[in-house]
Amino acid sequence: MNISFLQAFNTPQHSGQKTSQSGDKRSFTAFNSIFGKIKSAGILLFFLYIWSSCGAYKNIPYFKDLRRDSAIVESVNNFSPITIQPADILGIDVNSRNPESSSIFNRPVQMSTNSNMVNPAVGYLVDQNGYVQLPLIGNYKVSGQTSSEIREKLTEKLLTFYKDPVVNIRILNFKVGVFGDVMRPDVYTFQNERVTITQALTLAGDLNITAMRNNITLVREENGKRVFIPIDLTSKKVFESPYYYLRNNDEIYVQPDRTKYATVDRGYRITSLVLSGLSIIAIVLSNLYR
Repeated sequence: MNISFLQAFNTPQHSGQKTSQSGDKRSFTAFNSIFGKIKSAGILLFFLYIWSSCGAYKNIPYFKDLRRDSAIVESVNNFSPITIQPADILGIDVNSRNPESSSIFNRPVQMSTNSNMVNPAVGYLVDQNGYVQLPLIGNYKVSGQTSSEIREKLTEKLLTFYKDPVVNIRILNFKVGVFGDVMRPDVYTFQNERVTITQALTLAGDLNITAMRNNITLVREENGKRVFIPIDLTSKKVFESPYYYLRNNDEIYVQPDRTKYATVDRGYRITSLVLSGLSIIAIVLSNLYR
């Protein structure tokens, strides 16, 4: 009778132990399964990241078809001096044996305090008909001519008034706008007339890492028309392009690639990753204590 009582007392306890062990085993198996899936997904994401990084780098270098194992010499055949156009502001400086008399041509050049633009109140503005109003001479045709041509003709004309006149001419408002995916988008003023697209982009702080180097647009106004010109900085052929040298009032647009939005919206993505991680942890804990 005592044996039967002991057997009856011990049997439920042993059954409870088996049930508990069976539940622990199922939880452990579920945890291993979930952990294995997370591990596999993590490995897959890691290799995808490495693959995408390698692929993205191929689009970053400039002039990929340029040989770098030796010096290359090429003739510069695509530069032509720019001609004066209406709305240009000319700086005209005249010196002679009589400085006081010739100084009536000379206007002080001032820079605006709010930007790098030349103050439009100084210099000689070319009107819509291509003329400037000069002392002693009156209306003088300048549009369609280079600075050198104007200097030679004006020097000859001033011989009537001065002995040995010396004339210097330059464009005061030579400006180029750079915007889009660059470090410092702005309108930049240059002190010379030989400006390249790479110089303008360098002044703007260079392209951002997310910029599309093979999809840059140069906007230029020519003969009353607006022209949109594609520029590819990944090829050295850009140096041979007739548009490599810029003109006054050119605009350069740098298009961002698709990762630009992701870069700007990084905070949102980080928050999403944290919430996803917390959700995975919650699922794991739920399966452990179920």
